[in-house]
Amino acid sequence: MSIHNFIYHRATRLLFGEGQIAAIADEIPADARLMITYGGGSIKRNGVLDQVHAALAGRFYVEFGGIEPNPSYETLMQAVALARAEQIDFILAVGGGSVVDGTKFIAGALRYAGDAWDILARRERLVFDAVPFGCVLTLPATGSEFNAGAVISRRSTGDKLDFHSPNVIPQFSVLDPATTYSLPERQVSNGVVDAFVHTTEQYLTYPVDAKVQDRFAEGLLLTLIEDGPRALSEPDDYAVRANLMWAATMALGGTIGAGVPQDWATHMIGHELTAMHGIDHAQSLAVVLPSLLRHQRQAKHAKLLQYAGRVWGITAGTEDERIEAGIRATEQFFERMRMPTRLSGYGLDGSSIPAVIAKLEEHGMTALGERRGIRLEDCAAILDGAR
Repeated sequence: MSIHNFIYHRATRLLFGEGQIAAIADEIPADARLMITYGGGSIKRNGVLDQVHAALAGRFYVEFGGIEPNPSYETLMQAVALARAEQIDFILAVGGGSVVDGTKFIAGALRYAGDAWDILARRERLVFDAVPFGCVLTLPATGSEFNAGAVISRRSTGDKLDFHSPNVIPQFSVLDPATTYSLPERQVSNGVVDAFVHTTEQYLTYPVDAKVQDRFAEGLLLTLIEDGPRALSEPDDYAVRANLMWAATMALGGTIGAGVPQDWATHMIGHELTAMHGIDHAQSLAVVLPSLLRHQRQAKHAKLLQYAGRVWGITAGTEDERIEAGIRATEQFFERMRMPTRLSGYGLDGSSIPAVIAKLEEHGMTALGERRGIRLEDCAAILDGAR
């Protein structure tokens, strides 16, 4: 098979490097009625919010804090209400991927005439207009600062769903690696593993002779493998932080996924684990991915061999032995990032697997993977293999 046709366009202006927060005033209309969104308050402690305030001196803005990891629909609708009351016409997200995802939903919901939950629940594109926004990224992980997607949770119903629209791509994003120095180890680990799995979702499928995308994806994986553990042991190394930040942006920025088949089954299963048990998004991915690769080793045979050889340098043994060695190396990397790869590592015994499968069915996730061949019974087997 050959590379698929594709259209590639990104309108986001990226401001990369230390001190770039000072330039945000040039990116926002001078007369904007601005809302600043953020999460739990770490940006107040590490000085990032002070930098934002300094850059916006003399501008009108209101603030909305408290957007959670795995941002909740309930919280975001409070932000929508505030934005409507203040007639907000530009939003600045300051934080990690959850804040950016939440801001995308706020931006779309503000100009959506119907029930805002439809944006997620109807599983179709409904956001054809949105309030413009930019972001100051403080946690590299999701790539949300450079793409058109977001994932939102609804606590009251136990749902975690995604939506996509070109109308919620940020107008600009500031990527200052120095803002990540103070991140807790857990968030560093989450970011590295999330970016790693974003890459494998687009790379570990089947060959279509997309040499540029393959080599780019392999370069991202090698960078994450090299610098991920270093970020834990050398937290103030600017070069390490810069490489990880750029790798996470590129992992889900559209480049490596252009013209190639994509999987995303690990994410769909992982979303249900997070919604049901509250484990971190990346933790759910670390549990699901190795088991999924083993379950799908025949369907992904050629790319798993390529992955084992090019990324892990595994060239000895039979093809099956090399594939298994590559999967084991993946598990060992996640463990080096201090992330367990079994349900038991998070205190789960697997008894909730039927409930997870029921949620997948409820959300229409009944034919997953790059060939849509991963059925509900396969999802159950994958989770069972990850006990």
